Amino acid sequence: QRYCQDVYRGRLASVHSAARNQELQKLAQTYRIIIAPWIGAVTSCRAGQWESYWEDSSPWNYANWAPTHPFHIVTTCTTLSVRDGLWRSHFCFELRPFICQY
Repeated sequence: QRYCQDVYRGRLASVHSAARNQELQKLAQTYRIIIAPWIGAVTSCRAGQWESYWEDSSPWNYANWAPTHPFHIVTTCTTLSVRDGLWRSHFCFELRPFICQY
């Protein structure tokens, strides 16, 4: 998130529709990204409840989680699969490609 802000003056992408999800999946395929890139969704426990939210504070009105995701163990960040377009939870410290939006 910080790199998107500092270098590109943007934020990690938020996804609010199936069409946008597919657009970002195709964008990642265009750049021949193999490793699933970060998008701006985070899942964490707030006030005793697990919830997912967008880093840019936009409304949580769409999700495309893979089966068994998101994880409800520790705070996780989210990747968008280049192969199937599904979202998966990962530890936030992993180095991965990312998709910024402006």
